[in-house]
Amino acid sequence: ADDLGYGDLSSYGAADMRTPHIDGLMKSGMRFDQFYSNCPVCSPTRAALLSGRYPDLVGVPGVIRTDRNNSWGNLDQNAVLMPEVLRDAGYYTALVGKWHLGLEPPYTPNERGFDYFQGWLSGMMSDYYTHRRHDINYMRRDRETIDPEGHATDLFTDWAIEVVEDRKNKDKPFFLYLAYTAPHNPIQPPDDVLKQVMERETGIDEDRAKIVALIEHMDQCIGRVISALKASGQMENTVIVFASDNGGMLRFGATNGPLRGGKGDMSEGGIRVPACVVWPGHIEAGSRSD
Repeated sequence: ADDLGYGDLSSYGAADMRTPHIDGLMKSGMRFDQFYSNCPVCSPTRAALLSGRYPDLVGVPGVIRTDRNNSWGNLDQNAVLMPEVLRDAGYYTALVGKWHLGLEPPYTPNERGFDYFQGWLSGMMSDYYTHRRHDINYMRRDRETIDPEGHATDLFTDWAIEVVEDRKNKDKPFFLYLAYTAPHNPIQPPDDVLKQVMERETGIDEDRAKIVALIEHMDQCIGRVISALKASGQMENTVIVFASDNGGMLRFGATNGPLRGGKGDMSEGGIRVPACVVWPGHIEAGSRSD
């Protein structure tokens, strides 16, 4: 998830939130109460996640932006990334969703270990439906520019399900890195989900209702991916890791529960995030680590 705060799941204390599918993952494996990202902003965290190293050591000390005069770093060409290691071990590797580690070759996913990429090269979108940033389209299928219709969260979910269904009868194991842009601003949930939240949560502030709806919509979509894994017979032989890249952005209505600060802060609210790992038959369901 992108900018999901520590307090913005019902399993982490959000009384105005219903996130049954993510909560179900938390119950199905090991939930982490003190899981930390490596930075309170997007690009460095993703560099750390994919390389297993501190982001500064792989060339990404700050956010990689579309404005070259305010862009902080390039992913080191010598950094060994998770998809490269897994591909060498025989895995099919796919990235669906947000990349945010480079806009042009050799800094794009297909050059960095992913057999397949369908998603968003840049950081934030200016609109979840038109998929532009500064009027530039950064949506790609591998190296091809695409212009699909629909809410980005729905699109990423559809594409992730396509990967799951495509791999079900293949001999190779697969690695799918599904990186949603939700609930990063703009806080733009589908109208029907926002209506449900407004009707259910009497007296809720509209700004809060919007981010609740954006997160609940992502949760519904994660439920669809889990259903696809079950329907394809792959659920019991799949490790699922869920996490946020950094804390929630307070000025857009996010909450980080009891933690101080939020996205952009090195306080707990900026770097401590919800996370779990599910591995049927190997990790005890309902276990918890602090």
